[in-house]
Amino acid sequence: MAHINVYGAGLAGCEAAWQAAQTGVDVTLWEMKPKKFTPAHHNPGFAELVCSNSLRSDRLSNAVGLLKEELSRMGSLIMQAARATQVAAGSALAVDRDLFSAYITDRIRNHPRITVVEAEVTSIPENEVTVVATGPLTSDPMADYIRTHLAGDGLHFFDAVAPIVDAATINMDVAFFASRYDKGDADYINCPMTREQYDTFYHALVEAEEATLKEFDRDVQKELKVFEGCMPVEVMARRGYDTLCYGPLKPVGLTDPRTGAHSFAVVQLRRENAEGTMYNLVGFQTHLTFPEQRRVFRLIPGLEQAEFLRYGVMHRNTYLNSPALLRADYSVRQRPEVFFAGQMTGVEGYIESTGSGFVAGVNAARRVLEQEPVIFPQITMIGAMAHYVSHGGEGDFTPMNANFGIVPLPEKRVRGGKAARNEVLAARSLAWIDSYTGRATDTTEDETGRAEQA
Repeated sequence: MAHINVYGAGLAGCEAAWQAAQTGVDVTLWEMKPKKFTPAHHNPGFAELVCSNSLRSDRLSNAVGLLKEELSRMGSLIMQAARATQVAAGSALAVDRDLFSAYITDRIRNHPRITVVEAEVTSIPENEVTVVATGPLTSDPMADYIRTHLAGDGLHFFDAVAPIVDAATINMDVAFFASRYDKGDADYINCPMTREQYDTFYHALVEAEEATLKEFDRDVQKELKVFEGCMPVEVMARRGYDTLCYGPLKPVGLTDPRTGAHSFAVVQLRRENAEGTMYNLVGFQTHLTFPEQRRVFRLIPGLEQAEFLRYGVMHRNTYLNSPALLRADYSVRQRPEVFFAGQMTGVEGYIESTGSGFVAGVNAARRVLEQEPVIFPQITMIGAMAHYVSHGGEGDFTPMNANFGIVPLPEKRVRGGKAARNEVLAARSLAWIDSYTGRATDTTEDETGRAEQA
């Protein structure tokens, strides 16, 4: 009987298990929660979102928006859950994280071909097809096994999480509802700042006390590496006085509907749950101490009395030197029955992790069924991410979000700027995806998009 193992019930692991099971392969999904938690996890359910509740842009001219559409058209479980638990967030896709996790947990546990085992894994069996999706906070015994038997020395970077506040404690006499450029249904709460208020906040922020990182990694504190896409707000602020005003506090496109006034800076809060009782501070990932978070963030107009339901935290993420280790189907070059998926591979972000799980799950099933792998072409975003992971870019390998820079340019020059070009790239990708999902026989693609029989 065809069978695979999947280690880890995060986004990548759940997607991998689902895709394999949907092909008729039996799956054993191993998850150490609730018996053991990482420092960043608290929910016993599957696919826990530990950072933001936003899955980012829904627009096809945006790289992650294209990746979401590709996954949706190919039957992604994660995308089904996201649409079913969506909360208002303008042109972005955000979810109620508890309902999102519950939806996925229910579907996985009730799939007739998936068996869930609640236990920690510390090794990978020989001659069994296995998808390793244990995440960037893989437990020490499993990380030691990977390092010793597969990957050599790992690489590290640090990731930061934004705080959540009680919506009832936000002063709406100061704050206002609006979406940037009126895109959406005024889904964000906006806290406006004058230059004087920003000045007070800025200096408090850059001088605030940071939490120690020794709980997570004593050896690499002196060489702290922060992924640019999830940079702590205090680190960003230290790059210059105006940096935040061109980043998460950018006031452009936000007007107070009550007065028509424009602000020097604006802090946005995004809905955290369907009921709208919790909001997170957009772009405020942080590793300040909890007392300093209370003190500094309450300097934001409208948040003077805010109650924090969760403080920001900093935790270590570990990733592989994947170009030396993995193929474009996410299998290990030296042990092709082993696949990796998720952030450990060097994809960065919820949807990117989901995409890697999709590819790994599909191909793990095909391997146990003795079928040729599906190598998604680089003209698709899911294929471009797989190509980046397996080939790398210039210089040292570092984690990467979905972006159009890793996708081959159109054959003909596109007029109308970047957005028009990206729409052409998206149309090209989705044409291939539609062909892939609609074909009657199994095929693979080379990285230029030419179809070949598998």
